[in-house]
Amino acid sequence: MLTVPEHIRVFVAHDPVDFRKSCDGLAAVVGGVLSQDALSGHVFVFFNRHRNRIKILVWERNGYWLHYKRLERGTFEGMKRINASATHVECTAHELHLLLRGVDLQKLKYRRHFSVPLRIGSGGDERGKQQATD
Repeated sequence: MLTVPEHIRVFVAHDPVDFRKSCDGLAAVVGGVLSQDALSGHVFVFFNRHRNRIKILVWERNGYWLHYKRLERGTFEGMKRINASATHVECTAHELHLLLRGVDLQKLKYRRHFSVPLRIGSGGDERGKQQATD
């Protein structure tokens, strides 16, 4: 099970990579093609040409983690490019989890949640105290 904290950035490469590459080869792709630092601790996601295999490269303190998944049927969904020249797209850890589970991110609709902003009233303001306790 891959667990990615929410503060970690996730970069998904658009173009397929040669899946004979291992940690060092994928780290070179991270630096050369994605223009990122492979030792940053961020998550880098790569697909094969048929999009039925995925490799995830992560640096952790003293070495690389290389996660690999092969689908027996179906393909992984592609992510939309922001612009035509983009080599990668950044997603959240939650979106990566959904991608790995087979959820169609294009049809996914996030509902707006109701939230009340935190208000801290000043010392003598009764209205501020009333709003804070409601």
